[in-house]
Amino acid sequence: MADLTVLIAARNEAERIGETVRALRAELGDAEILVVDGASTDGTAAAAEEAGAVVLRLEERGKGEALSAGERMAAPGPLLLCDADLRGSLAPLADDVGADLRVAAFTCRVGGGFGLAKRVGRELIRVRTGFTAREPLSGQRRLSERARAACFPLAPGFGCEVRMTIDALRAGLSVEEVDLDLDHRATGRDAAGFAHRGRQLLDALLAAGPLAVNYRGKRLPLVGWATGVRADPAVGAVAAIGLADDLWSGEERGIRAHLAAGGTTGVLKLVGIPLVALLRTRSLSGALLVAGSANLLNQLDTKPGRALKAYVLAAFALDAPLGLAVLLLPYDLRERVMLGDAGSNALGALLGFKSVDRFRGWGRLAAVAGVVALNLVGERRSFGELIERTPGLSQLDRLGRI
Repeated sequence: MADLTVLIAARNEAERIGETVRALRAELGDAEILVVDGASTDGTAAAAEEAGAVVLRLEERGKGEALSAGERMAAPGPLLLCDADLRGSLAPLADDVGADLRVAAFTCRVGGGFGLAKRVGRELIRVRTGFTAREPLSGQRRLSERARAACFPLAPGFGCEVRMTIDALRAGLSVEEVDLDLDHRATGRDAAGFAHRGRQLLDALLAAGPLAVNYRGKRLPLVGWATGVRADPAVGAVAAIGLADDLWSGEERGIRAHLAAGGTTGVLKLVGIPLVALLRTRSLSGALLVAGSANLLNQLDTKPGRALKAYVLAAFALDAPLGLAVLLLPYDLRERVMLGDAGSNALGALLGFKSVDRFRGWGRLAAVAGVVALNLVGERRSFGELIERTPGLSQLDRLGRI
């Protein structure tokens, strides 16, 4: 099994990680064991190294994030994923036989809650793929090279296993569950246990939805569509158009690239958003202002929190809604979610509609001219570079970002 890499995400597991690593080394021979320590505050890293593992230290939490970081470091070949507190033999799972994705099903359940997180995970997989999983949350998995390519980078947090199964099945790969006599430290029916399962449930729900890879290679839930859930159907329509671009966009960037490519989702935005704005405002200047604002905020959405900060500042001036933007901002800054085109276009359009309501006559024409000019600048220069080179703006831009 020289080509097999064992990948373990661990946080504050100093008491059991050494035992887990030593057992894996004893039964898997020359397989490399890579432990990713996610911001532990105890001696997890030292215990893993002492037991013979290679340790990668992260400064952030998150199971999916840790496993994805480890996968980027691992040598080519199949992967065996394992929880840090596991007890029992994984040798039958590690064998190079059977399906592309092999998942350990525990023959004996110990502890746990009422099974809600597992039932929801099972249903999410069934709805997305038609497959009924017995162990949707099991962290003991063997991935072939094909499954590794289809599933990584993983969804963040505790949603990584649910989305891994979905990705493998939607890629046309085979999935098999293997009954094994294993056990690990189970969460109880106490406050800490219910909090853990609550995070599992939320992460699984987010992971089963649309995802995108950000500028640092992290795969994050796209939650921007929620900004379109408003009484104004025009904002919802803009969010839907942006979501189409999130889900099916190509490599084209910028207005000129989309026009040159022809029938892209970017062209859909160039036509669809002004049309929605024209129908809503019944004004050419209003359509230009809304479409320009939507595209402008979208151009700013290149680093975590940047577009939302711009929206919040503009919202104070235009008396636009702040609630959802303020709620999403800390999660966006910490790279837990992404706005995507659905969110940035919808929030930009919302600012545009507020501007149309506020400005009349020459004031509106001046606003249109300013927005169009900024869009033209954004086509030729990177707003991100301009922001990062400007004192004051660069500090505000980095504020709160991890």
